[in-house]
Amino acid sequence: MFRAWAAFPRVLNGVSLQRRLQATLSHVDSGGQASMVDVSPKPSSTRTATAQAFVELSPETVELVRSAALKKGDIVSVTKIAGIMAAKRTSDVIPLCHSLALDHVDVTVDIQSGGILVECLAKTTGRTGVEMEAMHGASVAALTVYDMIKGVEKGATIRSVKLLAKSGGQSGSFAARL
Repeated sequence: MFRAWAAFPRVLNGVSLQRRLQATLSHVDSGGQASMVDVSPKPSSTRTATAQAFVELSPETVELVRSAALKKGDIVSVTKIAGIMAAKRTSDVIPLCHSLALDHVDVTVDIQSGGILVECLAKTTGRTGVEMEAMHGASVAALTVYDMIKGVEKGATIRSVKLLAKSGGQSGSFAARL
């Protein structure tokens, strides 16, 4: 069990930890086991999500990226393709994630003074959201940036992988505080 759970009271106000988790976590069945959510009763709707990740780089590496002087080639194009491919394959690597027919995926790459910001937008019309597709796309895009620059800067840091916004579905819209 994770250390964080050790501080969680086993029984609180007469309700067991297992029952509290079942009430809050959608991927837990009545026996406390992992379970894929049944989305068949939900209505189909247009759903979008945007996520980002930032790869912190030295000024020297940023200059190499800007001047297209990396030996591995065009970092922007490769990063975009990797993010799109990752969003399309999310259910292959996230065990309880539904397989979705994505209507659109867009990855943007913004070279900044302190590194590279990648954003991934995913869109579908369906019964479940695309937050995981956007998060997976942004994460793999950031990993691709690292792969492309690791020959010149092994100490690059991927940080701030987060959901920026989502719309559609029963839970409505969400926008992160920036």
